Amino acid sequence: MNKVVDYSHLNESAAKLLELSDVERINRIRSSRWIGYPKAKEILAKLEDLLVYPKMHRMPNLLIIGDTNNGKTMLVQRFNQLHPSYDAPDGDAIIAPVMVVQAPPVPDESRFYSEILEQLFASFRHNDRVEKKQYQVIKLLRYINLKVLVIDEIHSILAGNLNKQRTFLNVVKYLGNELQIPIVGVGTKDAFRAIQTDPQLANRFEPVVLQRWSFDNNFLRLLVSFERMLPLREPSNLHESELAMKLLAVSEGYIGELSRLLVQAAVRAVETGKEKIDAKLVDSLGWVAPSERKRHADKVL
Repeated sequence: MNKVVDYSHLNESAAKLLELSDVERINRIRSSRWIGYPKAKEILAKLEDLLVYPKMHRMPNLLIIGDTNNGKTMLVQRFNQLHPSYDAPDGDAIIAPVMVVQAPPVPDESRFYSEILEQLFASFRHNDRVEKKQYQVIKLLRYINLKVLVIDEIHSILAGNLNKQRTFLNVVKYLGNELQIPIVGVGTKDAFRAIQTDPQLANRFEPVVLQRWSFDNNFLRLLVSFERMLPLREPSNLHESELAMKLLAVSEGYIGELSRLLVQAAVRAVETGKEKIDAKLVDSLGWVAPSERKRHADKVL
């Protein structure tokens, strides 16, 4: 008598992936995935509000704050994916409602404009005068009808002296005023400190914080969501207390760390034929918690 196969621990998409070869399945496990946990949904809703905000001289802005590797960039990339560019109805232009750019590693106005122009595939020279790049950026962002500009790694502002920090913040303020669009800054808690150096700008940025995860029902639900997306033939029951506490401990509450750990564990589960993640398999990965990695690096460097 054939055994009844039960894949109720997976969602429909993940269950279909079980038909793939192991190599193909591992590739799919390693591909990026989006999990809409409550805080991420709350911030996405704020971003959607900004997208349709009526134009005015002092547009509201948002500052998304969180530790490194805690899902900030994934969240704004998700927002970007939800609003891709498309051809204008008359076919003569491209409409791009959202743009995500990375702040330069130092607060450099020229490099920032270059980053935007590169994303727009615009023709320019890196040594062009700042005024020329600024004019080109404003003209092109109007042309594509940009609604929201997202600046990732905005805490990099602090890498420069006070004059450079002020100049860069003035650029952010100028773009928002001139284009009458919301600006979304993304960065660590240093980003909040950086924005506070300009009181006028600080009043316009609403801070929202992505906290590290703690052991509560939201974390257990997050583990259930991961399990439903990872195509393994056997249920892992990641949300059961002992395993859940281990996963929280080694990831130290960072969702990016947890995601990488679970992907690596799922790959190992396929390669070994175990087809599920348990505490023994997690131990076999030799995973080093991020704080321990940092301590080791500090000793070596």
